[in-house]
Amino acid sequence: MATRQTTAAVPPPVRTPRRRRDGRAAALYLAPAAVLLLGMLAYPLYQLVLISFYDYGRAEAAGTAPLVFLGFDNYVELLETIKFWVVLAKTIGFAAVCVVGSLLVGTTLAVLASRVRAVPRMLLFLAALGAWATPAMAGSYVWLFLFDADFGLVNEVLAGLGWQSMADHSWTYGTYSAFGLVAMEVIWCSFPFVMVTMYAGIKGISEEILESAALDGASWTRIATSVMLPMLRPLLLIATIQSIIWDFKVFTQIYVMTNGGGVAGRNLVLNVYAYQEAFAGSQYGLGAAIGVVMTLILLSITALYVRSQRQSVEL
Repeated sequence: MATRQTTAAVPPPVRTPRRRRDGRAAALYLAPAAVLLLGMLAYPLYQLVLISFYDYGRAEAAGTAPLVFLGFDNYVELLETIKFWVVLAKTIGFAAVCVVGSLLVGTTLAVLASRVRAVPRMLLFLAALGAWATPAMAGSYVWLFLFDADFGLVNEVLAGLGWQSMADHSWTYGTYSAFGLVAMEVIWCSFPFVMVTMYAGIKGISEEILESAALDGASWTRIATSVMLPMLRPLLLIATIQSIIWDFKVFTQIYVMTNGGGVAGRNLVLNVYAYQEAFAGSQYGLGAAIGVVMTLILLSITALYVRSQRQSVEL
């Protein structure tokens, strides 16, 4: 027999005076941060988008020539340039290598740190934090000295091991070797973030779960892949997206280690390409258009990052 179910109407939440006061207090606390964010992010973005719509060169910046509104012409010119797509592809490939390398090195060292005693763990963290704290400019020059063609330690070691052809090898001349050298430097200064994040996640896993898996006969590899990895997946996703954002906009290492993008621009990434078009070529409008395209790509990745954070909180 069908029964008729009635649902009681749920009264709307009543905003008490205390809740209204808490809301106003929260708004007052957040107001300085909101003003600072608008001043440091929204206004520069507005100016960047505005400049990208004009023929904005050195004369226009100096005020000796009138501004000419171009609309989307700078974007059309950019998207029709083969060099832009080549640089974009190199940027994506370079960022992918850096992200994968940072995740592999950071996760491996996090697992190692969770399985060694206190003193070696402390030394490992000190070494990692030292790499993390080193400024990008200083780290770039250290790696350049290590791989210098004439006085570099790496070439001397390789020549001493029998590879005489590497005695005066230039690591920054070839496209792939230069990108590889810069990628190693970026991974060196990026893996500590992944290491600290994954170590915190590993220490958050209950010992009882790992002991139960071991008592059931699971090997350490099986425990790592079937027990630990699924539980660390939300953190791994956050670390991945964060690394993508950082590595996609690398500028200092590429500019310093390849002397502004390599021979004939063979080692350009989008950030350095935008800088060269805007300041070396005095095409501020076109450089601003490259910056807007980069911002849209990174905002898309950031939206994915925020969504992954919400999902990790729900888990």
